[in-house]
Amino acid sequence: MTRKLPLIEIGYQVFVRDGGEEVGAVREVAPGGRPEIVINVENAGDFIVALDAVKSVHSQKVILDVTKLGGTLRHAIGHAHDREDR
Repeated sequence: MTRKLPLIEIGYQVFVRDGGEEVGAVREVAPGGRPEIVINVENAGDFIVALDAVKSVHSQKVILDVTKLGGTLRHAIGHAHDREDR
């Protein structure tokens, strides 16, 4: 059974935990009708995220379940704010 997620819209901010730092933004929703979103991670570019990796959606925020993300995306998220530290 697939769970129903609230509406996700282009421009929503993306987080890996509620109350944490934003790591990116939604660029596409269900491209080609597929159950996924495309997010742009700061300093890393666009990544495809399956909807089953979305933990929750509220207040124009998308919270991801980091345990369901691939290693490349997890690495990009971990370095999303690197340029800000310089």
